[in-house]
Amino acid sequence: MNSASYDFRSHGTEKSYQLGKHRFSPTELCALILRSLKADAEAYLGEPVREVVISVPAYFSDQQRKQVHHAAELADLIAVRLINEPTAACLAYSLHESHERRFLVFDLGGGTFDVTVVEHADGFVDVRASAGDNRLGGEDFTHNLADFVLDKISKDFIDITLADKAKILRACEIAKRENAPEMRVFLPEPFSRNVTITQHELDDVWKTSLLRLSQPLRQALSDARISPQDIDELIFVGGATRLRQVQQLATRLIGRFGQSSLDPDLVVAMGAATQAACRLRDEAVEEIVLTDVSPFSLGVASNRNGQVDVFSPIIERNTVIPTSRVERYYTTTDQQNKVRIAVYQGERFWVRENIKIDEFEIEVPENKAGDEAIDVRFSYDINGFLEVDVTVVSSQISTQKVIDRTPVGMSDDDKKASRERLAGLKVHPRDKLPNIALSEKLNRLYEEKLADERYIVEQLIVQFTRALDTQDERTIRDVRKEVDRQLKIWGF
Repeated sequence: MNSASYDFRSHGTEKSYQLGKHRFSPTELCALILRSLKADAEAYLGEPVREVVISVPAYFSDQQRKQVHHAAELADLIAVRLINEPTAACLAYSLHESHERRFLVFDLGGGTFDVTVVEHADGFVDVRASAGDNRLGGEDFTHNLADFVLDKISKDFIDITLADKAKILRACEIAKRENAPEMRVFLPEPFSRNVTITQHELDDVWKTSLLRLSQPLRQALSDARISPQDIDELIFVGGATRLRQVQQLATRLIGRFGQSSLDPDLVVAMGAATQAACRLRDEAVEEIVLTDVSPFSLGVASNRNGQVDVFSPIIERNTVIPTSRVERYYTTTDQQNKVRIAVYQGERFWVRENIKIDEFEIEVPENKAGDEAIDVRFSYDINGFLEVDVTVVSSQISTQKVIDRTPVGMSDDDKKASRERLAGLKVHPRDKLPNIALSEKLNRLYEEKLADERYIVEQLIVQFTRALDTQDERTIRDVRKEVDRQLKIWGF
């Protein structure tokens, strides 16, 4: 890439770009694009545009989302919602689907790759899991081609300037978009020649990039706890999914042909517009309830098996939000009177390899190591509002820390509303009425039955208890339905 080529993936970094005599940050360049789009929309609508819904890659970090939000501010816009691109695509398709379907959105854009499993039923768009690669996109396939072409012609053109490399890159992009079985790259002056790339050579040129598409897809299916056979529709989103090799790989991994009945380049914008219409309660669209997930795990630094500063997740990635989860921890040294609560985001074993969000200390009664316990509860909502409640079990003294992880911060009224919503979630699932009722029923049956029938009930109790321990409402609901089904089968 030459220095003047803007890369959406550089958001949240210190990278800058030289345009003429000036240098711009990724945020400033994004603001220029948004300002141009704002002017076009206002010219078309004949009225000012102020509030917008902006789509971003599902795997964008909080810092990258903050930068996009800041870019909107610089463009004199208010981003009322940042919607994940695969979710937006499903919203667009949901307008044309009236029956229950499970989608896998295969979103390969210019610079990022996302895979999202989404269920649509009865006016609900329920995101089950997302995975992705923020450093993989159509541009990587173009660069792979350019490297191959450079290698082909380097014997004849030893000294190739940056400007000439940019010409090669442009020629490769044009050839890639033609997507012919046998690719021909037409190089302009000073090269003035054609480079032909066979199908076999293309497979080899793109082998590494294609392999990188596989892992996020498998991870999304694993996190959603489903198999490829459970997918009803494979949806292609993003211009790079037009590549024959990309479609063949996705089709092979999922076991069904994908569809692009809506333009892959436009479907995300259509979905973002649908979300905007839902916010305005526009009568042109039916009311659609959209749930989302936390794309990253949230947890604390802990000591485990003699190892210090190990990451202990409390809210796992792809947990449906809003959510509230609690975990219990214990003191690690004799006469310890303070505990440090360090909050991290990420998926790595060591906290130093994850992103630190905040930290604070609480006081605990001095005692022997392991005798004092503390409960750490994370409550997290769809806006990025994180509330940390730490309770010393022996004294029941609680400390609360509010961490505002929203792109631009929340007003006091917004914080109050979020806290009220989250307050209703701060009950362990085992203490909720439907789960109490089923637990009591299983315990009563265990008392009544003998021999083989008692063993069956025992297995159901273990299954349901494990589900409750996950504190995952979706998992608990699914297992509760399965246990009820088993009870009916056995006539209990």
